Amino acid sequence: MFEPLITAIMFLFSDGLNFFYLILGVSVGILFGIIPGLGGVTAIALLLPLTFGMSPEQALILMGGVMGAVSAGGAVTAILLNTPGTAPNAATCFDGYPLTQQGKAGLAIGAAASASAIGGTFGLFILVLVLPIAKTIVLWFGPPAFFMLALLGLTSLTVSSGNMLRGLIAGCLGLFVGFVGYDEIGGTARYTGGSDYLWNGLSIVPVLIGLFAIAEMISLFVKGGTITTQGSQSSIRFSDTIQGVKATLKNYKIVMCGSGIGALIGAIPGVGGVVASFMSYSFASQITKDNENFGKGDIRGVIASESANNAKDGGGLIPTLAFGVPGSAEMAVFLGVLILHGLNPGPLLLIEREYTIFVLILTLLGATILSAVFICIAAFYLVRIAYIDSSILIPSVISVSLVGAYAVNNTLGDVFTAAFFGLLGYLMIRFDYPRITLIIALVLCSLMERNYTQSMIMFQGDWTGFFRDNTAVVLLLCSVVALSIPAFQSIRKKKGYG
Repeated sequence: MFEPLITAIMFLFSDGLNFFYLILGVSVGILFGIIPGLGGVTAIALLLPLTFGMSPEQALILMGGVMGAVSAGGAVTAILLNTPGTAPNAATCFDGYPLTQQGKAGLAIGAAASASAIGGTFGLFILVLVLPIAKTIVLWFGPPAFFMLALLGLTSLTVSSGNMLRGLIAGCLGLFVGFVGYDEIGGTARYTGGSDYLWNGLSIVPVLIGLFAIAEMISLFVKGGTITTQGSQSSIRFSDTIQGVKATLKNYKIVMCGSGIGALIGAIPGVGGVVASFMSYSFASQITKDNENFGKGDIRGVIASESANNAKDGGGLIPTLAFGVPGSAEMAVFLGVLILHGLNPGPLLLIEREYTIFVLILTLLGATILSAVFICIAAFYLVRIAYIDSSILIPSVISVSLVGAYAVNNTLGDVFTAAFFGLLGYLMIRFDYPRITLIIALVLCSLMERNYTQSMIMFQGDWTGFFRDNTAVVLLLCSVVALSIPAFQSIRKKKGYG
């Protein structure tokens, strides 16, 4: 093990060109993470032609730099504009944006960057430990377990939304939106209204852009002024970012829990980072003491979501490298990079090209650290965005957001989708309905439906078959515990313990 590791380290730093590829990948990753609607998938796809003349290891350095930096970049706009740069950054909006409104954007960015770096490091550590036994872990999850995992995600988010009834309504609305489009199981088109555009369903990115970026700009237009209502640009200090880093280190337990959840969920094919970050946030909001400020500007919410967000990359590489089964869209594109350069995923890759795997791991480690350092240094200037007058900020953000929505599929329909959900998002802000619950329900809808149907086919219509799957039973018990936590906390407060 140590010989391939030492060889990988020497390869990475012996040639200045290799280090240049790493810096280039990190820079592109941060940029594409910050711009809503782009993300890692687009960045890897655009850079793919540049790797044709490279060695396999150099190509992995460039792509690893992108993957390790995208999540950290996406947190910046989530905090400053309530607009997640990538879908998994949506959970960071919960507390990141309220902190910006309170004049604590530097604190939130420092915490997000450091939590992302630690989470990414932890996820890679898990990758190194788990790769030899990856097959056993992946096989734990069949259709019944996937269904229960989706149910756990919905349950946790509904409970943590603050108002359970409104959370349920938002969740049901998200499920309805998720049912729009062609039904792969039944073979029929649902709720399309005769529109060809809706046959493929509604893409998550335009919906996210509408619910957060455009909705927030409408809300800012109604209120006027600037995003930050406290302090001024002269009050911005670099020490605020350092305080954010210290807050992450102080809440190391949340970082470790979030990183573990991110690595575990990331290793499950087809689930992805959105579920990981939301489940980590929900878990942190329920188990921590004095949690009444979650969703109102609690730095622990930012730490929980971002630590899981970057840890999911290490977990996602487990099925990708070991079996050639991508855990997310980003990993699917990365799988194409591997195959293009003659690296066929599977057990033989782990045995014959161990040195190459360590090059990738070291690259991801370097990218997570470098991206955190770059963002912390730039935070002093980035937070000034929150003090720009709404008359300048609103048209700029809406223009970039609509371009981002169009860039996903090059479809004008996505622009109208973003605009529609922007109006819906503003109404949800106005009447205090949780937008995050709608999004997570939309993400989990197809996962729930597909795996429930497969489970019923497996069990020949006998729903008690779920109780014969050990992993499904454990996840069901977790859902029950999540539902009971608010009642338990209420009882404790009435008795004077909380």
